[in-house]
Amino acid sequence: MTESQGSLDLQQTPCASMPLEQRVEALLFASERSLSETKMKTVLGIEDDDATKQIKVAIETLNSSYDSEARAFRIERIAGGYRVMTREEFAPLVSRLHAERQQQKLSQAALETLSIIAYRQPVMRAEIEVIRGVACGDVLRGLMDRRLVKIVGRAEELGRPMLYGTTKEFLAIFGLANLNDLPDVQGLAREASWKPSKPEQPEQVAEEAAEPTEETADQATE
Repeated sequence: MTESQGSLDLQQTPCASMPLEQRVEALLFASERSLSETKMKTVLGIEDDDATKQIKVAIETLNSSYDSEARAFRIERIAGGYRVMTREEFAPLVSRLHAERQQQKLSQAALETLSIIAYRQPVMRAEIEVIRGVACGDVLRGLMDRRLVKIVGRAEELGRPMLYGTTKEFLAIFGLANLNDLPDVQGLAREASWKPSKPEQPEQVAEEAAEPTEETADQATE
């Protein structure tokens, strides 16, 4: 690559002359969701073979700086990416700021249903109702509306009933990097209940899983 080509690339990549730590910090502060290393590499325009390592080192450097300065936040790995989070000790203060939002928290029934799905996914609605002892159609639809639960496939059973699982939004809201971070719960085994069948039309099933349609919502409340 010639010197002129290098100068051109530098101009085309925003803020390329600034330290990587500052650029990573800017992206994380501006993002409303967790950012993966792949996403940050694309936005930053880093194509080096060790780009992922560079980003991780930058995050470690930033966290060391936050710790030494006793800042109220740090960068945590959440839902398969990174996000700036306030420290745990400030939770009571932050919760007062979001008091109105806290009033809209999940009901006990929704939390129980969500817990069963999280630990037993992919799971059929019938099994959820057996464990809880009550119908859960309305609760399931509410969880899907909040994008905490989605359809992940169909079981190899008569009628090929739908299977439910959690979403990335679930991981982000509960501060989990992945499902392995779920705490152990007595009486609730952490294992899949069913193996999804191979769909004949994968694009259609993927679309159903990503966005609950009117049809799937009606089926969930039957």
